[in-house]
Amino acid sequence: MKEKFCILLVDDDQRMAMTLADIFKVKGYWADVAHSGKEALERIAKTHYDCIFSDIKMSEINGVELCRAVKKNHPEIPFVLMTAYSHDVLVKDGLEEGAEAVLTKPLNINALLGYLTALQKQQSIVIVDDDPEFCRTLGDILLARGFIINQIFRLSDIVDEIKPDVNVVLLDMKLNGFNGLDVLKKIREKYPHLPVILVTGYRAEMMQYIEYALKNGAYFCLYKPLEIESLLQILNRVRKLELSSVLEQPVKRGGVN
Repeated sequence: MKEKFCILLVDDDQRMAMTLADIFKVKGYWADVAHSGKEALERIAKTHYDCIFSDIKMSEINGVELCRAVKKNHPEIPFVLMTAYSHDVLVKDGLEEGAEAVLTKPLNINALLGYLTALQKQQSIVIVDDDPEFCRTLGDILLARGFIINQIFRLSDIVDEIKPDVNVVLLDMKLNGFNGLDVLKKIREKYPHLPVILVTGYRAEMMQYIEYALKNGAYFCLYKPLEIESLLQILNRVRKLELSSVLEQPVKRGGVN
């Protein structure tokens, strides 16, 4: 049986922290509460958390300092800061330290719950390449890293095979009988905001097409042979942007201060 998704809430406002914890528990999450940065670090040393929400303004160790300490040892843990002061200099500092987002109080609970749902969803990637061996090799590597993979070899119906729940497309720029730029345009028509990462082994030959594609909606371009760590960093960046967009929904009535 899968363990519950575990959240740590850090806020020296005890009422605020307990209210959020109660909401998360009702929704089926495990929620711990810490009322200071020091207490939070003690809890993190003993327990693995899937996500941390922390107020920025706290005595002794503030939220930015806590984020820095957490990211140093656990860079994979999503860390979200909360504040009632959206123009505080600490907001910029928090994002530079690796916080996924800075939320302004009153909090949008629906956005928070949507963020937690998205956080638990595996990233779905479509690999479009006419080289079956490349597709299988890359697919196996990403599958082992926890991604959901779909490989498209039949190039005549690429766009139809890309489903609405896909998070990223890896698109080869030189396909058998097809131009990757034309495929990108078709993807953009159906999915205007879907991140498309270009892949090519022909840097010089495709440079003009690549520059045009990057100016017209492609997210990034990688060159074969692929450096997997570089690809993973880009995929992580895409995921952070996607998750941040969930949190940036307007506050509705019923938010928590």
